[in-house]
Amino acid sequence: MTAAVTERAADLYETVIGLECHVELSTATKMFCACPNEFGAPPNTRTCPVCLGHPGTLPVPNEKAIEHIVRIGLALGCRIAPHSLFHRKNYFYPDMPKNFQISQYDLPICIEGHLDITVDGATRRIGITRVHLEEDTGKTVHAGASGRISGADYALEDYNRAGVPLVEVVSEPDMRTAEEARAYLTELRAVLMSLGVSDVRMEEGSLRCDANVSVRPVGRAEFGTKVEIKNLNSIRSLYRAVQFEEERHRTALAGGEPLIQETRHWDEDRGVTTHGRSKEYAFDYRYFPEPDLSPIEPDAAWVEAIRADLPELPAERAARFERELALDPALATRLAGEPEWAGFLEAAVSLGAEPRAAANWLTGDLAGHLNEAKTDLAQAKVTPQHVADLVRLTAEGAISSAGAKAALADAFATGEPIEAIVDAKGLRQVSDAGALEVIVDEVIAENPGPVEQIRKGKDGAVNALVGQVMKKTKGSANPGVAADLIRSRLAD
Repeated sequence: MTAAVTERAADLYETVIGLECHVELSTATKMFCACPNEFGAPPNTRTCPVCLGHPGTLPVPNEKAIEHIVRIGLALGCRIAPHSLFHRKNYFYPDMPKNFQISQYDLPICIEGHLDITVDGATRRIGITRVHLEEDTGKTVHAGASGRISGADYALEDYNRAGVPLVEVVSEPDMRTAEEARAYLTELRAVLMSLGVSDVRMEEGSLRCDANVSVRPVGRAEFGTKVEIKNLNSIRSLYRAVQFEEERHRTALAGGEPLIQETRHWDEDRGVTTHGRSKEYAFDYRYFPEPDLSPIEPDAAWVEAIRADLPELPAERAARFERELALDPALATRLAGEPEWAGFLEAAVSLGAEPRAAANWLTGDLAGHLNEAKTDLAQAKVTPQHVADLVRLTAEGAISSAGAKAALADAFATGEPIEAIVDAKGLRQVSDAGALEVIVDEVIAENPGPVEQIRKGKDGAVNALVGQVMKKTKGSANPGVAADLIRSRLAD
């Protein structure tokens, strides 16, 4: 299809996106039994007769999981239902040892909420249809080159995850671009992290996302043919998958090609979605109320106590960082979305660091070291005191920008204090004009070309002489002081 046709399709059609996000809760035990809820244990070692569905066993609800979902609902502006119910969702699949899943159906705990997102400086409110509680399934491992069911030699089942408390957050189809979908998942993840209800590690499956995507002519109220992209396990994958799918739909509609309602899978390596199964009709799960569990009727005073205990949420924290720390919106949002990083920044500021400088060190060099080491801030040897000292010494001119970067790298590796590293590595700048005068005179004498340019009014040539001063002093000279001395000498 030509670029002109593709551009015309973009003008004629509108994308409609809704997300279903599944969140594994960080409780000590599973949803309906006492098995430990922990990631990474050997297969099938965190199971019991209850979560394996043995005859005669009875489920017992996890009170902490119910508290967590109420906390999530309140943070998302939901109405907490006075009466909710668990149902049995009946289907047969190897990862479901009971052949049914305990889930909420028509009476969820949390309904009618919202989440505000900001894209390109504009804020939009995305509706939340429902937030409901269920148990997770086991994990199927398909043995074969593809790692998928198609072409697999056999499959293995790990039931450690079966019965883990799982919250599903279902949005309204209010998003219109891949950028908005990415912003929504990023903000939702930040909210969940701030609440402390989940570690939201997408690479471990504790946060997973399904995207419902359709395309319709601009101005039409009816939705187009919907496709569900299953189990997206990173924010980047969501963004790329939605981009691919909306372009596929627009191209098909512009070319008069039919679309079918189906589930599709995202191939990260190839950057495409592939057909999963057709979904022309709703699957009959034969829902009926779970006979072994009583209805949930949360006490109003208990709900209000949870509301009063909610922490500062990312959007509130970002606004405060803009207002009190003078951070630009993008930087404030980035740091406010990670509680650990936000706390680190505030600790550094409390130690005297200028906020914007500290924030730049965090999101720049320190983030780079963490990525390279494949670790996180909690495991790092760098502390808020290190960052505060870097900011102070750089502002004082005691160390150069290059020297500060070298000191941070050493502190990241060893945890040694910045002052000790600066002195041990000889990183302290020479800012004493008297100590630099002799070297500046030598550089002026040895570089007549740049000197002549400066005397003719070409001030940019000063940088060449400053570079020579830095070379002679092995980087210890304060470049600002050196530049001032050079201009002073040549002005005579």
